[in-house]
Amino acid sequence: MTSLQIAVFMCRSDNYGVLVHDPETKKTLSIDAPDGEAVIAEAEKRGWVITDVFATHHHKDHVEGNLPLKERYDCRIVGPVEEAVVIPGLDLAVGEGDELDFAGHKVDVIETPGHTAGHVCYHFVDDGLLFAADTLFAMGCGRLFERPASDMWPSLKKLLALPDETEVYFGHEYTLANAKFALSVDPDNQVLKERAEAVAALRDAGDFTIPTTIGLEKKTNPFLRVTDPAIRAKLGMAEARDDEVLGEIRRLKDNF
Repeated sequence: MTSLQIAVFMCRSDNYGVLVHDPETKKTLSIDAPDGEAVIAEAEKRGWVITDVFATHHHKDHVEGNLPLKERYDCRIVGPVEEAVVIPGLDLAVGEGDELDFAGHKVDVIETPGHTAGHVCYHFVDDGLLFAADTLFAMGCGRLFERPASDMWPSLKKLLALPDETEVYFGHEYTLANAKFALSVDPDNQVLKERAEAVAALRDAGDFTIPTTIGLEKKTNPFLRVTDPAIRAKLGMAEARDDEVLGEIRRLKDNF
């Protein structure tokens, strides 16, 4: 159980804003900065002062608030070394194997190219927290804009290797649509059926679907289940490579 306090709120149309606060040191971290005004408003509502921003990738809807936050708080901005030139206000570039410290909490940097060429995730090792942004969603993964499935599959395998109980915070509220698609390629998965019903109820009530866990994604996320014989049979890809199956699932989702 982590001692960190986590605030989740909506930004833009469907982005999740996430603040991580350490009550002992009073430090506050923003995971990405989708909208400066929204992030500042949430922090000030809670009486928190933002000391750090951990950027996951360069897309505008994840970094547009970087400079407003730096101007307001003079905070440190950390981001992926492979995208350093396009991360606004970057102070520290990090990559695979780098270890960060946030208020005494160990944070491992995991490079996860796929959605973008340099996307990184942040794993709070002792707290059991993963901030995955647009690499891994609840029952989904990010579109393959800058790298092929042959790069995304090794990225997802890194996340699959984390403990099942790891809580995963993702970048967008896509969960209901992801559940509907997942059922189209994994229709006989009883755990998935039950989860889809639970997600529909949450969204009907206006509730968030974040966080998920690595263990739950292993059971219900088709993008992590590319080795499953039933999914491969459904796709007619029994003998295909894992990354080929991932690529086909992603293609189907893009056109769903």
